[in-house]
Amino acid sequence: MIERKDYDLLVVGGGINGAGIARDAAGRGLRVLLCDQDDLAEHTSSASTKLIHGGLRYLEYYEFGLVRKALKEREVLLRAAPHIIRPLRFVMPYVPGLRPAWMIRAGLFLYDHLSRRALLPASRGVNLRRHATGAPLVDSLVRGFIYSDARVDDARLVVLNALDAKERGATIHTRTRLASAQREAHGWRAELICAGREAMTVHARAIVNAAGPWASSLLHQIVPQKPHKDLRLVKGSHIVTKKLFGHDHAYIFQNPDKRIVFAIPFHNEFTLIGTTDLDYRGDPAKVSISLDEVDYLCESVNRYFKRAVTPADVVWSYSGVRPLLEQEDADDPSAVTRDYRLEINAPDNQAPMLSVFGGKITTFRLLAEEAVNLLRTPLAINKPTWTATAALPGGDLPEADFDLFLADFRRRHTWLPEELAQRYARSYGSRADRLLGGTRSVGALGEELSPGLFEIEARYLVDQEWARTADDILWRRTKLGLHVMPHSMQRLTSWLASELETSASSLQAKQAVQMK
Repeated sequence: MIERKDYDLLVVGGGINGAGIARDAAGRGLRVLLCDQDDLAEHTSSASTKLIHGGLRYLEYYEFGLVRKALKEREVLLRAAPHIIRPLRFVMPYVPGLRPAWMIRAGLFLYDHLSRRALLPASRGVNLRRHATGAPLVDSLVRGFIYSDARVDDARLVVLNALDAKERGATIHTRTRLASAQREAHGWRAELICAGREAMTVHARAIVNAAGPWASSLLHQIVPQKPHKDLRLVKGSHIVTKKLFGHDHAYIFQNPDKRIVFAIPFHNEFTLIGTTDLDYRGDPAKVSISLDEVDYLCESVNRYFKRAVTPADVVWSYSGVRPLLEQEDADDPSAVTRDYRLEINAPDNQAPMLSVFGGKITTFRLLAEEAVNLLRTPLAINKPTWTATAALPGGDLPEADFDLFLADFRRRHTWLPEELAQRYARSYGSRADRLLGGTRSVGALGEELSPGLFEIEARYLVDQEWARTADDILWRRTKLGLHVMPHSMQRLTSWLASELETSASSLQAKQAVQMK
């Protein structure tokens, strides 16, 4: 039997923009269905440098509007999700022969003042021979500059938006592909192919195309129309090594090719290094790092660190394809704008299709708000904007103060090992208690399926956060894949198969009772 449902809005794409739009629209009273052909954040939105930032280097390209917009959103997001978004100080060593000191100072002055800054300290100069951040650096580096931005768990940010959308009435279908869509008299008729389930026909008054790197091809598939600006697909790759320094600051390193590379503390024991910028023409689902990219990133940081990094030091790498707006005057992929464009296709006042092109994680909330605003007239949306002051799930911490919350969480769960308590608090915020469900001992957490991953958390991720595979859990919902062993991967995979079979049987029994 083919399932049929009616919605106001069908959102295609479960990355940060699609999840953000679904959340905003559901909060304004729309009946929303979000679908993604894979897992939430499986592609571009989990392959970022994991920063909420204004984009200091964009000032060189005179993108003052984008930087101002992103800096303003940085403050909004720090308040909305203080568990998964936190301040981070960056050190930029001064290198004679690259950007002059006056240019760096001018850029940082603009960065400090382009938008109101209430939560983060201002930039300043630093003597690297006296400051702790200078110790890991080569002796020739004497001066530097320190400024503020924020780090984020990018994949969890997507999941929390989808979770908030669901709790406001949206339907979320992962591993569900849009097979076709046709305009009808009062909307769209769409055929969805759901993995492991029967095909589904849905009707929606409007469609949002938030398919990221697939946005142009999806638009052409549904509406034979070329976007006003083509997408330029740019591959960005990162490597992760064991910890390269002991302090809590990050580095932003200048390269002779005028690009910059970050070295960022990552999950306590590691350092994240990235990113590259290369034009990409393959299948976005099959992107992977090349040996040349690994060498490039190692060479970039080796100009700065005393301890040389080699490809053998890489414990993990990942790549993603950024769908950027094509610019005729930007030969270098690094110079292509990270701003976004929203386009509506609604000839003769027919059912609209809104396509999202470009964008960056930092501006997702504003993009989502603008997208829903564009649909205000055709969908008769009367409710006002709301996301600028709303916390994401788990982010409703007292005074948006994570340290205060963590201290209270530890006090109430003294039986939890310190590292586990910190990770639960960071990942789930105020919902960590919901995950624990009243347990009072480590033994009550269940079997340790993989290092640091107990049954109680895995079950929560399956039941509440759409996790279906080991990769969903180990690399997107958590980063415990950094510690995984081959035997524990198999154990988790077997556990998931059993858990999902039990859940499916329970659901079928419940549906049978309801039909009687």
